[in-house]
Amino acid sequence: MNRPQGRPNAARRTAHYGHTQIIKRAVWVALAFALVLIVFIAQLVRVQLFEGHEMAMKAQANRTYKTVLSAKRGKITDVNGTVLAQSVERYTIIGNPEAAQAFKPTACTKATKDYCQTIDGKPLNTSGVAAVSQLLAPVLGMNVSELGGKLSGTGQYVVLKKDVTPEVKRKIDALHLGGIVYGTRSNERLYSNGTLMGTLLGGVDAEGKGVSGIEQLENSLLTGQDGYEIYQVGNGGEEIPGTMTDSKEAVNGQNVTLTIDRDVQWQVEQILKEAQKKNNAAWGIAVVEDVQTGEIRALADTDEVQAGSDEAKLNVSRAVSETFEPGSIGKVFTMSGLLQEGLHHMGDHFSVPSTINIAGQKYEDAEVHGTENWTLAGILKQSSNVGTIMASDNYSDALRHKYLTKFGVGQPSGLNLPGESKGILRPANQWDGRTRNTVLFGQGYTMNALQITKAVSVIANHGVAKPQSIIKATTDAQGKTTEIKPAGETERVIDESVAKDVLNAMESVSEGYSKFASVNGFRVAAKSGTAEVPGANGKLTSMISDYSAIIPADNPRFVVTVALKDPQGVFGGVTAGPVTAQIGQFLMQKYEVPNSPPRTDAIPTEW
Repeated sequence: MNRPQGRPNAARRTAHYGHTQIIKRAVWVALAFALVLIVFIAQLVRVQLFEGHEMAMKAQANRTYKTVLSAKRGKITDVNGTVLAQSVERYTIIGNPEAAQAFKPTACTKATKDYCQTIDGKPLNTSGVAAVSQLLAPVLGMNVSELGGKLSGTGQYVVLKKDVTPEVKRKIDALHLGGIVYGTRSNERLYSNGTLMGTLLGGVDAEGKGVSGIEQLENSLLTGQDGYEIYQVGNGGEEIPGTMTDSKEAVNGQNVTLTIDRDVQWQVEQILKEAQKKNNAAWGIAVVEDVQTGEIRALADTDEVQAGSDEAKLNVSRAVSETFEPGSIGKVFTMSGLLQEGLHHMGDHFSVPSTINIAGQKYEDAEVHGTENWTLAGILKQSSNVGTIMASDNYSDALRHKYLTKFGVGQPSGLNLPGESKGILRPANQWDGRTRNTVLFGQGYTMNALQITKAVSVIANHGVAKPQSIIKATTDAQGKTTEIKPAGETERVIDESVAKDVLNAMESVSEGYSKFASVNGFRVAAKSGTAEVPGANGKLTSMISDYSAIIPADNPRFVVTVALKDPQGVFGGVTAGPVTAQIGQFLMQKYEVPNSPPRTDAIPTEW
């Protein structure tokens, strides 16, 4: 009877034990939650009180973006303001491969219609790089697979395309790929006249630095100073309005104005190319200088090189780099020295044979002739080597060297153009028995076309050498224009009366070529030259034919020099002379120069 009574007590004990276990578990769970809560509170307190400022700074730093504001490189213009080279706004498009790989296109709904992505109005069926490439490739004009390959790499930076126009950049922005694709501003250098002045203008490298030609010569002035903006960006890479903390405006480079007249340059190049073809010449060079200012109006050669191209960056203008013996043009310098030193007058009489022997050396004229009765002016007109040597009997080596130097032989032009060669003039004490005489008629030393032009301009400018210039002025970002003073000083080389007599004799030279090289309505003073130069084999198998003219002779405005390499016809008067006359005719018309009066004061050339 007692056992049945004991079972309820056991049940009660079991129930009590279970209840106790539940309470204990609850307590432990509560303690665990409390502990976690304490840890969270402690972490919150630590972050808020001790690391909050540091973390906030890190977060701000991660959102802060500094963008470079690229300065535009200055323009290069001709003397009339015609643009020859300029920089235009362009963008380099950058991709973030990691972000592209995680990209998920936004479907178009009423709420997302302003920033969703579709192709031809249809939803994208892809994501990641494939989707980005499908959106971006048509805008950039790139192949989808090529673009996808670039975005499939590692990292957060890859250049997708350079020199993108602002129009294309706006189309990219409309794709709403902020944080995945963005553009950084840059500048592209454009040359609007193709091969005109190609190597003379030169080019810039990938960083926009001038590396050849005028671009290199005036790089410091043309180069601007970049600016910057610092602001915060959102998760999509977009600028957060009102968060700009610092900025500095870009300062564009200065514009450089040349003395070159684009229209004259173009016309001279066309005439020169036609002459090269007509005479089967290897190349041609032409220079036009304004006598009154020393400014170069045209500096041309027949090399057709695209301005800004790799070829333009690796080469220099033949017009400044090519040097050669001027040939009989050098007789102008000799005659000037003889007159200046009082050794002769232009009317002095000489009986000139076809050949002459001096110290075992034979010298001869270009054409065989009998003994001729020429004045010193006649010797210049007939371009007689023999007569020039005879007239220089008392003209010492020191004086020969002195006047060559005074006329700029072996001296830099002062333009400082990249690649310019000053030629060669050895000291007189290094001349051998033959060279001391060949220098009298333009052999035994070398010059470039600029130097020849400058030397002849001494005669045109009444005996005064003016510094040449090719840079007219600069204009800064604020619009202030500064005239550039030519390098060098004005210097008297010979007396005005001497220059007048040499000019007179040069006009007689020109009259001898009137069938080939006349300028209708204008008197011309000129001198031709022909000289042997080394050919491809290194031997004297090539010829330079040149011609330098003062137009008009009665009131000099321009000196025009032309040189041709290996032309058919050889002699400068019949090859380079007509080219000079064509250029002169154009100059007279363009600048509306009044016609010349008849000549009445010619110095006799025969007796």
